[in-house]
Amino acid sequence: MLTQKLNLAVAGVGLIGRAHATVIAASPRAQLSAFIDPFVPSAQFFPEVPRFNSLEDLFSSDRRPDGIVLATPNAQHWPHARLCIDAGVPILLEKPITPTLTEARTLVEYAETKRAKVLIGHHRAHSPIMAKASDVIASGQLGTIVSVVGSATFFKPDHYFESGPWRTQLGGGPLLLNMIHEVHNLRMLCGEIAAVQAFSSTARRGFAVEDTVSISLKFASGALGTFLLSDTAASPRSWEQTSQENPAYPSYTDEDCYVISGTNGSLSIPTMRLKTYPRGAEAERSWWKPFEVGVVGVVRDDPLKHQIEHFCDVIAGKSAPKVSALDGMTNLAVVEAIAEAAKTGCAVRLT
Repeated sequence: MLTQKLNLAVAGVGLIGRAHATVIAASPRAQLSAFIDPFVPSAQFFPEVPRFNSLEDLFSSDRRPDGIVLATPNAQHWPHARLCIDAGVPILLEKPITPTLTEARTLVEYAETKRAKVLIGHHRAHSPIMAKASDVIASGQLGTIVSVVGSATFFKPDHYFESGPWRTQLGGGPLLLNMIHEVHNLRMLCGEIAAVQAFSSTARRGFAVEDTVSISLKFASGALGTFLLSDTAASPRSWEQTSQENPAYPSYTDEDCYVISGTNGSLSIPTMRLKTYPRGAEAERSWWKPFEVGVVGVVRDDPLKHQIEHFCDVIAGKSAPKVSALDGMTNLAVVEAIAEAAKTGCAVRLT
């Protein structure tokens, strides 16, 4: 029995908007119904798909979608989300949920009041790698989680900033654009973050915004973590350059960006290298004793594809959002806490 495809519109035809559009066009459950973007010429990009200059124009037309992907600039996330919520249209809202925690709280409260369907675009939450890593941790193979060491170190070229000068200003740096993804991953793997400390630097690029940040994390469980973030470090230790999920990035299969350690072993992600003491040998655990060494099997696939399929389930009422508006606000709160810790030199508590 054939099921009619859901009509999904994409607002914002930038890099991530085009990525969403490509995934939707290939989906067995959804189809592109419209683009909304008053500025970007897109005649060569799915020219058969209708264009609108604004969400208001779309909602007043006969092309009302079943759902909409909001990939517009960060500053427009709250006003655009409100328009969609008022129109009763489910939304997949790109991260960050909003540029500020104040706006995020307003959006979360409004969405709850309206019982709106809002999925936040932390796409790695839909990664098969993350799902498998979470399963390994939940199984107890690592014992009680003690620590995490993470990194997102990569080099953004000059034209990245020349084509988007806003990226050189506050709110356009790697904390809000990149670290917010890492925060959600860390929360999935190690639980809620209770406190942070940080140092930041602008020494390499000299922009108004950070280019390198070192972060200390305390989790609610008592586990501790360190994380190094830099968009000016010529290093492959980032999710994009190790996960093999996005072919736009060269990938290095011998590198990891996270190492999760527990009282019985460790898991390196995304190589999924596992080192544990033998089961039932708790009394024999020692740094003089060898680990059992293996690799956890995992299927690597595009999380954007899985995210769109999940969005279809959210629209159909088959599933609650895997990354809720509240999750998006929590991720933003951690990032703001890191920025505050770096600015003041003091630890910032979140819980």
